[in-house]
This record gives sequence, C-alpha cells and structure tokens, in this order.
Amino acid sequence: MQTSRAAIASAAFFVAAPGTVVGLIPWLITRWETADSTPMWQIIVGVILIVAGVIPPAHAFVQFVKAGGTPMPIAPTQRLVVTGFNRYVRN
Repeated sequence: MQTSRAAIASAAFFVAAPGTVVGLIPWLITRWETADSTPMWQIIVGVILIVAGVIPPAHAFVQFVKAGGTPMPIAPTQRLVVTGFNRYVRN
C-alpha cells in the first residue's frame, strides 16, 4: 500500500475506532458538562491525562503508516511492525 493511501486509511481508522471510544461515547454520556463545583485543576489534570493517553496509539498508527500499511486487519502491513510502542505489544 502506498504511504499516502496508508496515511489516509490510518487516519480514518484512528478517528473511527479509538476516536469513538475516547470521544463519542464519553460525549454521549456527559455531553462534556461538568458540575459547577468541579475544581479547575481537576479538569486540567483530566485533559493532560487524555492527551498523554493519545500519544501511544497515535505513535503506533504512524509506525504502521511508515511500514506501508494500517492497523486495520483489512489492509495490514507487508512486514511486522516492531518499532516504537509496537515493540511492547503482544497479541
């Protein structure tokens, strides 16, 4: 798979799969509303944790694109991706 096609497919899959779990489902539950009594520091810590949690999957998706494929089973890479965060994942 060409790198540009792999990048587009990986970006779409990133929005569809992890984006649904991290973005859509919490939004459906909370509508991003917090209680008026929620301290600002808790909101800031929550945002920092979310951003930190997005880094490993985003990096893994980039490594798949560099290998010429996607993390989707329908369009796999031609070789095993064992760099970056993928080095520590075992299926």
